[in-house]
Amino acid sequence: MTKKIGFIGVGNMGSAIIKGLASRDDVEIHGVDLHGVALAKLGKECGLVAQDSAKDLAKVCDYIVIAVKPQHAEPVVKDISRELTADKCLISICAGLTTAHFKEWTKHQSPVVRVMPNTPALVNEGVFAISLEDSDLTDDMKETVPSIFEGIGQVHILAEKQFDAFTGVIGSGPAYVYYFMESMIEAGVALGLTRQQVTEMVKGLFLGSSKLASESEFSVTQLREMVSSPGGTTIRALMHFDRQAVKGDIIDAVFESYKRSIELGK
Repeated sequence: MTKKIGFIGVGNMGSAIIKGLASRDDVEIHGVDLHGVALAKLGKECGLVAQDSAKDLAKVCDYIVIAVKPQHAEPVVKDISRELTADKCLISICAGLTTAHFKEWTKHQSPVVRVMPNTPALVNEGVFAISLEDSDLTDDMKETVPSIFEGIGQVHILAEKQFDAFTGVIGSGPAYVYYFMESMIEAGVALGLTRQQVTEMVKGLFLGSSKLASESEFSVTQLREMVSSPGGTTIRALMHFDRQAVKGDIIDAVFESYKRSIELGK
């Protein structure tokens, strides 16, 4: 049976999920957004059906994805609450907002799924945490919601209490990677490589290293050891990292993100 999936907000993340669903013939995609140009483009590319309002979308859709900025979520959800029923599933990708927030705003009229994405979803390489703890969810909903996100990355079913940890490691994670990439690019420029050259090199380094870690039978520790020849150049650099407690600093930074996620949730 065709499932109608509606998106309130078709920005970067909403659009990425819609494009991931576009090839499926068992879903009908609907959307509403303040930017009509984005809706029209997705209509052409993905067959999205544009709705005039969030209320209209909620009336016709089985699954309603809230893909707006967190500060806009409450008025949007309260606006559509009268259209929600027990057989409609609300899906939130809003950072920091718990399932309890949405249950309160909807007066417990609909089941709620909380999803935490990260930005590589924009290139179909996302990592998603999904909470299916709401007791109002049906078995069909528990099967359908993960499948919505499987087309654009990894899906991990987590307890909602683990979402702050997920945010600290994975949600914020791309920024840590880009920070390290920036540092390596600056080092290359300082050593005489052109910025264009070293930027392409560093991008290739991270892409290749990630692919190797993903496909290799060895752990990341073993892969690191394979590059660290005794008395060589790499072990010299890694010893400097250890003297500067870089690993400890990275762990501390992840904990800072984790703690901030807890604060925002309150």
